[in-house]
Amino acid sequence: MNERPSWRRPREPRGGRHPARKLALQTLFEIDLNRGADAKETWERGKFRAGLNENAGAFAWELVSGVTEHRHELDEEIGELAPEFPIDQMPRIDRNVLRIALFEMRFAGDAPASVIIDEAVELAKLFGSEASAKFVNGVLATAAGGKDEPADAGGEPG
Repeated sequence: MNERPSWRRPREPRGGRHPARKLALQTLFEIDLNRGADAKETWERGKFRAGLNENAGAFAWELVSGVTEHRHELDEEIGELAPEFPIDQMPRIDRNVLRIALFEMRFAGDAPASVIIDEAVELAKLFGSEASAKFVNGVLATAAGGKDEPADAGGEPG
């Protein structure tokens, strides 16, 4: 009778790229919100709360550190892709979803653009406004070569 109820069992560490991207987005959002927040500390706290396994946690850190390292270049590209929406006026969720996806498309290169775009749209639906998913999809489709020239990027930012 010393057995713990099933709801009290420690959960298995979560794996997969979707939870890792979700953690990366939450970490980058917090860093954006609290300028000066330590990226590594914020990521570690989030990794613990999310219960990610080592591989998923490492992938999330790769995204966070990569976006942080290439932020200027990513923001410039976002500005070119969505010139009507200045990056500093864009909702934090939208710009960080775009940063993560563009980092994966331009620097990480181990997933097809269609998968990266689908994941970014899902994150935008989960965390952004009603308009976020359409906006993110439009910007990333342009980035992937889906359109000849930047336009309104498929809608208003989130």
